[in-house]
Amino acid sequence: MECYPDIEIYLAKKVEREAVDAWLGEAIGATALEPAGKLRWRSRGRYQGDAIPILLVEKAADGFTSLWLDSPATPWATDAELARAAAAALNCEVRCSLGGWHPGDDPDRFLQISADGSECIIAWVDSGH
Repeated sequence: MECYPDIEIYLAKKVEREAVDAWLGEAIGATALEPAGKLRWRSRGRYQGDAIPILLVEKAADGFTSLWLDSPATPWATDAELARAAAAALNCEVRCSLGGWHPGDDPDRFLQISADGSECIIAWVDSGH
């Protein structure tokens, strides 16, 4: 399976930054999240010797927190794989894109993974912007 050049998921409002920090530390040896501006946090993890820049943005989309791993070198090849791992580890709802975007695709269609692991495709129109 081809790895995405970067991965981004959206964590439900209730997730605590400290929980994300602890999970990323365990999963990819990430350093503690450090402030990087208003509602922004940065860190760096490692996987098989490669650095993984991490950006966490609180209230990024409709109250959700964005988690972006800017590297193809992660234990998760796709947004969906990371979303499933995050939902299980953080016990929260997670959303992500359905895959690579192509002209004609609906940009508002997302995969929604519930805390219990159930999945569905939703139309997510960001009412916060």
